Amino acid sequence: MIRFNNDYNCGALDSILSALTAANAESFPGYGEDIWCRRAEAVIKQLVSSEDALIKFVPGATQANLVVIAAALSPIQSVIAADTGHINCHEAASIENTGHKILALPNTDGKITAQQVAACAAAYYDGGTPEYLTEPKLVYLSFPTGTLYSTQELRDIREVCQKYGMYLFVDGARMGYGLGAADNDLTLKDFAELTDVFYIGGTKCGALFGEALVITEPRLQYRFKAYMKQHGAVLAKGWLMGLQFAAMLESGEYFEKTKRADALAMQIREAFGAKGIPFWVESPTNQQFVILSRRQKEALAQGYYFEEEGASEQGTVVRFCTSWATTQAEVDALVADIAKL
Repeated sequence: MIRFNNDYNCGALDSILSALTAANAESFPGYGEDIWCRRAEAVIKQLVSSEDALIKFVPGATQANLVVIAAALSPIQSVIAADTGHINCHEAASIENTGHKILALPNTDGKITAQQVAACAAAYYDGGTPEYLTEPKLVYLSFPTGTLYSTQELRDIREVCQKYGMYLFVDGARMGYGLGAADNDLTLKDFAELTDVFYIGGTKCGALFGEALVITEPRLQYRFKAYMKQHGAVLAKGWLMGLQFAAMLESGEYFEKTKRADALAMQIREAFGAKGIPFWVESPTNQQFVILSRRQKEALAQGYYFEEEGASEQGTVVRFCTSWATTQAEVDALVADIAKL
């Protein structure tokens, strides 16, 4: 059985394993106060062209989302997100558990528009600030969502956030696959300029675990590590995350392998397209969403793991996901089996 059900089913990039082996016998300070974290911070600041950015490492994406939103919002403030946003669908109401309402907007291909955000914000800010409503204070986006936000789309949403004094936060759990997509026109520098906080995902992009938060808004930087500690996101062996990000970003392997995963996913997309199998959404990233008949789904399930996303009138929506570790041989096997459907 070959796994195409997610992009975090293998260990780690070679650059990380080599660095970890070389450093394994050494000792380091705890809680992120070490040379590896400082080295990774320097690399990331260079990539985003911002010496003033605060860089913090957390063990996982849910923790990144949780801590950022907890630090940004007061108890009477809320977060705007797509109804398909990870915080709204996959994190067991962790945001609500910290006392913050999610204002979920209907998505189009996983995205929301500046016009939707403006209408949601205006209902509060232009409505006499009614006391019985929460104050929208942060907009949460995912990049990629399977689809991509363009530079112009992100800039338009940023303008709405600035108009109403809201923070803009981008979940970058799959950042590498978004940056590597052929249709992408955004860079890490753009994210630093257009958002208040975003993160470079490691767990799904070749690290053993860990996400690198990039906080450019000074108001969010204040005592941020205290919020991390309060929410269980400060790792005693924090140097492990610093080492991983330093190794894979300095070597360029992070960008090389995630871009390659996108290219392999395009081969899978072409194979489904050649068979006339419909797509649930057109994705230029490592995630491909197709609609399979019962017979097609059962045939592919004999040799592959994939994720079922739901039902449609045409059949079952499933996701095939390549990763930094996916091989050409695995894709060739899937492509051949798709051709037999």
